Amino acid sequence: MRTLLFLAALLFAGPALAQTAQTSGLPDLAALLPAGDSTASGRIVQLFGIVTILSIAPGLLVMVTSFTRIVIALSILRTGLGLQTTPANLILISLSLFMTFFVMAPTFDRAWNDGLQPLLNNEITEEEAFYRISEPFKDFMLTQVRPEDLTLFGDIAAATSRERVEPEEQGAADERDVDLRELIPAFMISELRRGFEIGFLIVLPFLVIDMIVATLTMSMGMMMLPPTIISLPFKILFFILIDGWNMLVGSLVRSFF
Repeated sequence: MRTLLFLAALLFAGPALAQTAQTSGLPDLAALLPAGDSTASGRIVQLFGIVTILSIAPGLLVMVTSFTRIVIALSILRTGLGLQTTPANLILISLSLFMTFFVMAPTFDRAWNDGLQPLLNNEITEEEAFYRISEPFKDFMLTQVRPEDLTLFGDIAAATSRERVEPEEQGAADERDVDLRELIPAFMISELRRGFEIGFLIVLPFLVIDMIVATLTMSMGMMMLPPTIISLPFKILFFILIDGWNMLVGSLVRSFF
């Protein structure tokens, strides 16, 4: 509430503050407000919209990048090893973020050069900047999304839309640009599927080790000794001997190219 009152006072007092700044030599506070001839209430809405977008920006980046597949694979690896807190969540998230930055570097560079930098230089409008920034991410998602998932959300969107596509217009509709409201959820469930597929391949050799150790302990009559306690060092040793981190990280990065 205090923030709202402060913003309202700042917006309504803008002209007076600007005149005072000009006579006293202080910096012009009106430059802090968005450009345009909108009213004070409209500027308040714009400011709150910007703050809202900034607050959900990390979630949006997670949804349209390679982070989902990477973090799922690393989490399943920790479960397959039988380790609950090692590596720690901070280590897994940090490694996933840096791997995401590595994979998405061309997309980030393209979005910066084509959209964000011209916007900061006042060369394009906000609407044009949005399309230019979203275009690289759309191209990345289109290369990774499964056609079945994209078709699923496309059919749902077509069924719930009031505008029906005529049969003769079906070919033209297939060639149109995919809407982000269809592409993003399709991309996310595609990444979830691929993450679990990779996780299955990761867990499978560790499961074999657990089965062998459990069979040996049962045949030796050690009923009270949990097999996971004995298999844990063997799984860690196996993962080290095959250079597991190098293989896993390399495979995850190559799966996006």
